[in-house]
Amino acid sequence: MKTLKLIFFSRNVLLSASAALLLFSLTSCAKKVVFLTSSVVPAARGQVTVKKDNNNNFAIKIKIDNLAEAKRLEPSKNTYVVWMETDESMVKNIGQIQSNNPFMSSKLKATFETVTAFKPKKIFITAEDNSDAQYPGNQFVLETKRF
Repeated sequence: MKTLKLIFFSRNVLLSASAALLLFSLTSCAKKVVFLTSSVVPAARGQVTVKKDNNNNFAIKIKIDNLAEAKRLEPSKNTYVVWMETDESMVKNIGQIQSNNPFMSSKLKATFETVTAFKPKKIFITAEDNSDAQYPGNQFVLETKRF
């Protein structure tokens, strides 16, 4: 009887350990990287989360706090553009954060989400006159280190 209890106890411990390992491995796939302190908008803070999905694409999520409106910058700009440097050293415009959209609240919070087939190595945000810019301007607002 004691042997039977020991077998069930061992099996439950092994099953629990396996479940914990599986859960840890699923959550560890996402990479979180914080933005470096900005000289353009020093109060701005944010983080980037990159996660590979089931289709081998990369889901990118950005959360930013204390991001001033682009029109308040010196010189004034119209929008923030999010850029990605790929593992092949290509720079791609992956979208915009519009400072006049409803998702940017009075608390100066913004979020951005996109999916790309390219593996990101660095994410950065510039202030631009047009959201369809082909190359980043020289007004870097936030950027990450390479990851």
